[in-house]
Amino acid sequence: MSKNDFLQATRFNNIKEIIYNSVKLYPNHVAFVTKEKNENGVNYKNTTYRKMLDEINALGSTFYKLGLRGKRIAIIGRNRYEWALAHISCLLGGIVSVPLDKDLQVNELEESLIRSKADAIVFDEKYKDKIEEVKNAGKTTTKYYISMSKIDGYNDLEELVSDGENIISSGNKEYINAEIDEKGMSILLFTSGTTSKSKAVMLSQYGIASNIYDMLLVEGLNDKDTNIALLPYHHVYGSTAILVMLAKGVKTVFTDGLRYIQSNLKEYKVSVFVSVPLLVDKMYANIQKAIEKQNKTKLISFATKISNILFKLHIDIRRKIFKQVIDELGGSLRFIISGGAPLDEKTHKAFDDFGIHLVQGYGLTEASPVIASENDKYSRRGSVGIPMKHVDVKIENKDENGIGEIAVKGPNIMLGYYENEEATNEVLKDGWFYTGDLGYLDKDGFLFITGRRKDMIVLKNGKKVFPEELETLVNRLPEVEECMVFGMPEDDDKNDLKVSIKIIYNKEEVKNIYGTIEEEELDEKIWQKIKEINKTLPKYKYIKDMLLTDEELIKTTTKKIKRQEEMKKILNNKQ
Repeated sequence: MSKNDFLQATRFNNIKEIIYNSVKLYPNHVAFVTKEKNENGVNYKNTTYRKMLDEINALGSTFYKLGLRGKRIAIIGRNRYEWALAHISCLLGGIVSVPLDKDLQVNELEESLIRSKADAIVFDEKYKDKIEEVKNAGKTTTKYYISMSKIDGYNDLEELVSDGENIISSGNKEYINAEIDEKGMSILLFTSGTTSKSKAVMLSQYGIASNIYDMLLVEGLNDKDTNIALLPYHHVYGSTAILVMLAKGVKTVFTDGLRYIQSNLKEYKVSVFVSVPLLVDKMYANIQKAIEKQNKTKLISFATKISNILFKLHIDIRRKIFKQVIDELGGSLRFIISGGAPLDEKTHKAFDDFGIHLVQGYGLTEASPVIASENDKYSRRGSVGIPMKHVDVKIENKDENGIGEIAVKGPNIMLGYYENEEATNEVLKDGWFYTGDLGYLDKDGFLFITGRRKDMIVLKNGKKVFPEELETLVNRLPEVEECMVFGMPEDDDKNDLKVSIKIIYNKEEVKNIYGTIEEEELDEKIWQKIKEINKTLPKYKYIKDMLLTDEELIKTTTKKIKRQEEMKKILNNKQ
């Protein structure tokens, strides 16, 4: 048995097969929980797997009646059941789903609708003003504007589902019996836009279904689990996670907002979730604060040592010893999947010490999305795990340390960039997708990511510095909220770069540590700590300059730093 296929899973070729199989296996399980607030308090609406499929078929039947078969439907909004309903209704009927970032500006939303040639858009009523502005401008070919909830002047999903139920009851099974072109474009997904114009990635159901199968072969989800949808659904990581959870009969709930995650974990007794390192690190930081506040740092440290010794003897009492910590996270949390960026090893180890299994994954929109992942049995600190069963990975143009560009091949790789043959040919060569990420494979096949090729700092002497490596070290400082390492051109030689860092300090932590302090004095104190970090590094990696601010870094909606935009800002301020 290999490291990437030790669990039981059934392989399907498209999303329709996955959903129908789950409804057959878990008809009365709850698929989604929706919290509804009214004057009497809070009501929880449970949608079973059977009910979900009925609503998918009804909505899809109305889409067909509107002439949307084989067309494109954009979806924009917060994570909610209606988002998933619209998305899956597209997939099960051969309609191309076009997930859009809810934080797009009006002009960007308009451009996305034009570029994708969307025939309809399903929108969250929260973004009604943006939608009306686009609609009234009349520049798109979008014919139907459908609200996720009832609002004046628009058709809504509930109304369309009701119409669809009548269509089906009259004997029309056109949508239900639709065959899926599983290797054709099924999702058109814009990349997160870290460049001035994002690319539109074409994904197939066959590729996504293959990736879901690969994940289920190694990640131990089960039909008793409750998942909280933290990742934005418009991102491939979030939308594929919907389908992974549905494939295993998992219940999905929604957060009331980032500030309420901890209370939502308790409210719903969440057992699993998929997230990005920024949120996981923040969660760990909150745990640490609580431990320090209660003066239990030494006690936790001692308990961890005892627990780890017993664990090596195959006696696992972690969740008993750290029950209080786990209770702070709802009491049921057992499994976290983190992806999108490298996770701090300290955070990784801490969750494992508490008895909460944490695995890292690595993927890209163009790979539907997972390329490699740790799993229930196999992990290695610092790595992102091993390539998925149906994904081949090779390292191209290795340097003396075995680091090179990561190239991948498999059924999950995109069909290409929509209407952009030149960009497609740059990254797809002989079936291999060149990721632009740098890394290496160790002797046991574990993949390590060292950074993005375009972000790597190449010094005049040829030495290479990977920003992520230094950022991980600096982010451990309690005063630091976030940071970005970059190469600053030297004043007297623009071809030479000085390793520099921009640090955003945490006001609350700074106040706790130093009380009232001037920024100039804080700058000096943090710089002394940077110099201490430098002592642990080879000289060519030394951070030689620091910018300190309390202004948040520019980021995508999946919390990745927009490095190019930050660099423009830094260079403009320098002039």
